[in-house]
Amino acid sequence: MGQEVDGDQFDTEAFTAFEQRLNEETAALESWFLEQRFSHRAWMAGFELEAWLMGPDALPLAMNDAFLEALGNDLVVPELSRFNVEINGSPTSLQGRAFSRLEDELVHTWDQCQDVAEELGAQLLMIGILPTLAPEMLNLGNMSSLKRYKALNNRLMALRHGQPFELQIDGREQIRRTHPDLMLEAAATSFQIHLQVRQIDAVRLYNAALAVSGPMVAVSANSPLLFGHDLWDETRIPLFEQAVAAGSDAWQRVSFGRDYCRASLFELFEDNRDHYPVLIPAQRDEGIASLAHVRFHNGTIWRWNRPLIGFDHDGLPHLRIEHRVVPAGPTVIDSIANAALFYGMVATLGRRSTPIEDELPFSAARDNFYACARHGLDAQVQWPGGRGQADVRTLLTDVLLPEARVGLIWLGVPTREVDHYLDVIEGRLRADQTGARWQRRWAERHGRNLAELTLAYLERQQGGEPVHRWTL
Repeated sequence: MGQEVDGDQFDTEAFTAFEQRLNEETAALESWFLEQRFSHRAWMAGFELEAWLMGPDALPLAMNDAFLEALGNDLVVPELSRFNVEINGSPTSLQGRAFSRLEDELVHTWDQCQDVAEELGAQLLMIGILPTLAPEMLNLGNMSSLKRYKALNNRLMALRHGQPFELQIDGREQIRRTHPDLMLEAAATSFQIHLQVRQIDAVRLYNAALAVSGPMVAVSANSPLLFGHDLWDETRIPLFEQAVAAGSDAWQRVSFGRDYCRASLFELFEDNRDHYPVLIPAQRDEGIASLAHVRFHNGTIWRWNRPLIGFDHDGLPHLRIEHRVVPAGPTVIDSIANAALFYGMVATLGRRSTPIEDELPFSAARDNFYACARHGLDAQVQWPGGRGQADVRTLLTDVLLPEARVGLIWLGVPTREVDHYLDVIEGRLRADQTGARWQRRWAERHGRNLAELTLAYLERQQGGEPVHRWTL
């Protein structure tokens, strides 16, 4: 969905033509999987970080067009709302000082962004949901100017027969409201982790990503507040699932999925074709070998773990897994530590003698995910190995964090580098402090003044200390 489109209104002929190309390219993709045409380059890391533009009053500023023009950095691009931007990381091999390279680049880009924002009277903030955001700010006047966003809103509203989106979340508190357009999605910002994989490993690693999604969201939770309501530790999860619900879809556009992969990742692209209506029939001039329509359609289906197809520098197609469960923030080092934990866990789980999908039912992985999103580090989860039901903090401390260390060392990351980033995760577990928990504790001590909370969060983010060291 990162590509711009030519218009925001489409006729029946456009949908018919797009679906024909989608069918042709999906058939071609099936042959690629059967013939094992994908690149053997693997264990390449990348990320996307979504961030907020806000003013000195801690309210969001709808100015990403002016900000991006002043910045002039191709790694930083618009997001759905005019008060959000997305920062992209360059792919890097997961060996050597991989995480230092990722952090150095993100720090450089982030500092550049902050300098430009300050020149424009703004600040940049990484957080899952901005506490000061109000529903009335999420209006079409604050939608980014790209045509694809208007087209997406038009199509979703058509599928919903003009009915508003319904938001219902039961957490510590409860929220019930409707929203008239797609802009509700803009309330949620994330840190998306990418992993390029070999075809031979893709199923095992994709299933491992599903299995660790619960623990990942528990230890990274940073979105407890929405429109002044204290809801889930990671409220971003139910919010996003409800914010783009197409009324005609039997399968949710945003979901954990329906099962593990069994034979190949092609199963997911086959499901895309068979079960998800086309949202935007954007015609592409490229030939079938570009898979332009397959990839564009896949970009309108937001699985929490999403398969991606890209192309190496030499034109070879490759497979990636996009792990979408982690919120933005609280700091750069927290973000890179989250990535290190994810890569380390899937590296170990993907090489188990018994596949994780044979021991952890899909229903358990899915239940773990939603329990962890709701309850954070207090969640009870299922895990193989005779543990049955266990709290996720203990599972991370005793099992998954040590396994992540083994996985990263197996990849060729130096021990000092492994310790530096995974110690951040261990610190959160010891202190029982994620971004979500810090926000709640600050509000409990100082009162639920959302502007003051946001400015206190900003001050600590700019200090650079990982969240487990943040004071109240």
